[in-house]
Amino acid sequence: MNDLDAPVCKVQVTLGRRAFLQNGTLVLAAASTAGTSLLARETPKPLRVGLITDLHYADKPPAGTRHYRETLRKLAEAAAQFEKDQPALIVELGDLIDAADAVETEKKYLSTINREFSAIAKERHYVLGNHCVDTLTKAEFLGGVEQAGSYYSFDVGEYHFVVLDACFRSDGEPYGRKNSKWTDANIPPAEAEWLAADLAATMKKTVVFAHQRLDVSTDHGVRNAPAIRKILEASGRVLAVFQGHSHQNDLKEIGGIHYCTLVAMVEGSGAESNGYSLLDLAADGTLKLTGFRRQQDYNWTS
Repeated sequence: MNDLDAPVCKVQVTLGRRAFLQNGTLVLAAASTAGTSLLARETPKPLRVGLITDLHYADKPPAGTRHYRETLRKLAEAAAQFEKDQPALIVELGDLIDAADAVETEKKYLSTINREFSAIAKERHYVLGNHCVDTLTKAEFLGGVEQAGSYYSFDVGEYHFVVLDACFRSDGEPYGRKNSKWTDANIPPAEAEWLAADLAATMKKTVVFAHQRLDVSTDHGVRNAPAIRKILEASGRVLAVFQGHSHQNDLKEIGGIHYCTLVAMVEGSGAESNGYSLLDLAADGTLKLTGFRRQQDYNWTS
């Protein structure tokens, strides 16, 4: 099935100590003193964010479970859903393109997919993935998507957002021109110092976006993730981290922060294999992730 009306396949998840089920949606709940009378109050409309990750677009035949050319059709479905639900911004969590052998080929991949992606929303943000800067340099990728930096922060409404870049080797050298191994992902000291200062300067509830995972010590994880998690935890502001890279649904809670790994758009053939989501952020800290196709639903409250 490739039509937009095909049934969405969802996987059951195990409920943790701070979770319950509400209308078929997983709700992760921290302690709250809100009384039931608050439920009857009219609340402001949540801030809505569209999320996609690991598109790996390339004009080349499938390899294993990755169907590179189908990303264009899958992205078109996500665009139609986002058009309906009107997120205020879109965040792409890395590996927008797949690696190519030549710079000019890679630039064509980037131009093709970004033409479609940039048409979805005026405000959009790109997290650097290892494939984005395998053949290209960071300057070339960022120039191609018209983004000033690879790590930065911004505010929208009641929320502070942080975009991280872990595409650095252990020696601090940035990825680019096939100079790196995907298993050697690091957030260098200068970025870590910036992160600590940035979080100390905000009083807003904070959401972090990353590509490589900050919650695992496997090959898909950032090698100095424990040190970065300490910075996030010390701020007392970070509610959740959204990440990609390992291509599968996963959710962990570490130090009071939820680490939500999203499914890859490139995996599998056909519309039923797609995956993307909408994140609703309420002023009171309630976060709701509505997943489509293979992406799971999550909800939690601060």
